[in-house]
Amino acid sequence: MGGNLSRRIIAFEPLINPELISSIKLFTNQMEGILASKPNQRRINIDPGYVNSYHLILATTKPAPHRPYLKEGIYADLTLLYYNKGFKPLPWTYPDYASDQLIAIISSLRQKFLFQLKRLRNNSL
Repeated sequence: MGGNLSRRIIAFEPLINPELISSIKLFTNQMEGILASKPNQRRINIDPGYVNSYHLILATTKPAPHRPYLKEGIYADLTLLYYNKGFKPLPWTYPDYASDQLIAIISSLRQKFLFQLKRLRNNSL
C-alpha cells in the first residue's frame, strides 16, 4: 500500500452478532476492490473485527495456525486477549495492534461494549 499511511478506527452501533463478521469482511473486500486505483492495488485496507469482554477478533483472508476458518475464505484472527485488567498482544499480533495507543482505543471500545450489553440485558428483562 506504500508509505504515508494513516489509520482510522471506526466503531458502529448497534452491537453485531459475531457470526456476521465473515460476511462483513466479504463486503469490505468488495469495497477495497471498488476503491482500488488499479486492479490489485488497494488504496485502502479495511480490517473489520469486533471487541467483546474477552478479546479483539479481526476477520482476514490469510490462513494461519491460530486463525480458525469461518466461511467463504474468511478466518478469525485472535488479535488481542483481555486478562489481568487489560488487553494483551499475542506472539502473532501485528505491531500496530500491539501499540499502547491502539490498545487504549480498543479498551475504550470494550467499555462501550460492556455498557451496551448491560443496557440490552436490562431492556430485555
